[in-house]
Amino acid sequence: MANFYTDNPDLKFHLNHPMMKKIVALKENNYKESEIYDYAPIDFEDAIDSYDKVLEIIGDICGNILAPNAESVDHEGPRIENNRVIYAKGTQENHEALTKAGLYGMPLPRKYNGLNFSMVPYVMSAEIVSRADGGFANIWGLQDCAETIYEFASEEQKQKYLPRFNEGATAAMDLTEPDAGSDLQAVQLKATYSEKDKTWYLNGVKRFITNGDADISLVLARSEEGTTDGRGLSLFIYDKKSDAIKIRRIENKLGIKGSPTCELVFNNAPAELVGDRKMGLIKYVMSLMNGARLGVGAQSVGIAEAAYREALAYAADRAQFGKTINHFPAVYEMLTTMEAKIKAMRSLLYETTRFVDIYKALTHISNERKLEAEERNDLKKYQRLADVFTPLLKMTSSEYCNQIAYDSLQIHGGSGFMKDYPIERIYRDARITSIYEGTTQLQVVAAIRGVVTGTFLAQIKEYQQTEILPVHEPLKRILLEMADEYEKSVKLVEEINTKSENSEYLDFHARRLVEMAGNIIMGWLLIIDSTRDDSYLKHAQIFVKLGAAQNKHHADYIRKCGLDDISMFKVTAKTE
Repeated sequence: MANFYTDNPDLKFHLNHPMMKKIVALKENNYKESEIYDYAPIDFEDAIDSYDKVLEIIGDICGNILAPNAESVDHEGPRIENNRVIYAKGTQENHEALTKAGLYGMPLPRKYNGLNFSMVPYVMSAEIVSRADGGFANIWGLQDCAETIYEFASEEQKQKYLPRFNEGATAAMDLTEPDAGSDLQAVQLKATYSEKDKTWYLNGVKRFITNGDADISLVLARSEEGTTDGRGLSLFIYDKKSDAIKIRRIENKLGIKGSPTCELVFNNAPAELVGDRKMGLIKYVMSLMNGARLGVGAQSVGIAEAAYREALAYAADRAQFGKTINHFPAVYEMLTTMEAKIKAMRSLLYETTRFVDIYKALTHISNERKLEAEERNDLKKYQRLADVFTPLLKMTSSEYCNQIAYDSLQIHGGSGFMKDYPIERIYRDARITSIYEGTTQLQVVAAIRGVVTGTFLAQIKEYQQTEILPVHEPLKRILLEMADEYEKSVKLVEEINTKSENSEYLDFHARRLVEMAGNIIMGWLLIIDSTRDDSYLKHAQIFVKLGAAQNKHHADYIRKCGLDDISMFKVTAKTE
């Protein structure tokens, strides 16, 4: 029997990270709920044991239900019947299996029928689900909407909606519109309050909505007449039971075909305001998007893991010129590089998740009592780190995911181009990861703050203080040189940028600077991982040297490309 948790020792390795003791203590509020709920842990070891057992259940379901269903789901896809989305047979089986096991709503408090798990095992479950079926990961991952309701909705709304997630209620984020994709400030779906009914009503169109016919939807809408920017937008809960939405169509997509992407028409759809008016985009959706980007990071790692394993198995079986192709340098270099990138992106995934875990736990505690001085400092520190690591993660992991899927298909050769092998589907599924929930280019816009504020450099210097083994010293020297090169590149760009009338020069080099920071950070994470388990040393050596070469290339380009040079890249529209 396959198990996608127990067959991957990396997962248990990250589950047992030293920082988990602090995270679990915060999440469990010093284990007070063990006196109320018989299934609540009594100490750290009990909590980790619960995480481990639940992840093993998820691994079993993914290995023996989701993964075997993936090909049929991709072929069948969802359909519309009587203005309802009907999942593919395999998708419905997946959803029912996970619901029956009580696995939805994992991070929610127990009083809302959740398991009160920290973000680490929840994100880990998203990675495992994504490895099994990248498309179904969207249906699984949209339970992030429950976290937004928990954080910002009224207690009455929490009691009304949150327990439904554990019962299998599906969710959606209804954000984008035909003329408002990445630019959510342009949202026009109208929200009107009826004094007579004491109810909000929604009217308009939403497009590219993942899982659009969900049971519970969070909808971004314009509540303030006469506004044109984000300050006129509010967030609403729409309940499918109202039956006030027409599903215009399901999009015919390149990949993730089991995940229905819908165009929706709201016609006097009753809805409930979440939190305060005018804060929909500014506060609530930004929080929701950060969670979604963490989810896409997990999805990217899971899809990359699936692609790598397909390549590894094929290369070990495919014989050419008298030996299997995994014995050819051109192939084994690809395989080893793929594995090193997966180790690096996974380490970045769980480092980012730990930052999110701590600041979220402290935020919830602050709603119940005044934080101590040390706790307030931790809240500020980890929220600041989460804010810049989340876009770095989403950018890096999605781009690596595409590279690894590409290389896996290449190793398959002509066979990979055929639908006879799973890599054809995996390759198509990977492509969306660098597009939705904010394209790579938009992640750079968010992550560059970590460069200009010095947050990335400060964290790199904190990693430099880590006690390492003598065997790591050569890699440490390389990383120190990379950090010096990065610091000089940032300074050069900032100096030239101040001479320009706008921030175009900084924007032009932003991706290079963010990638340089990411390579140093992931290199350090792999070294730190290998102090706990020496099996990571090989991957640290490979990744650090690859990162050093890329950073040198970026730094050299920055030195040679001045302010005047960027005008060469500007596109001028041709007119007849």
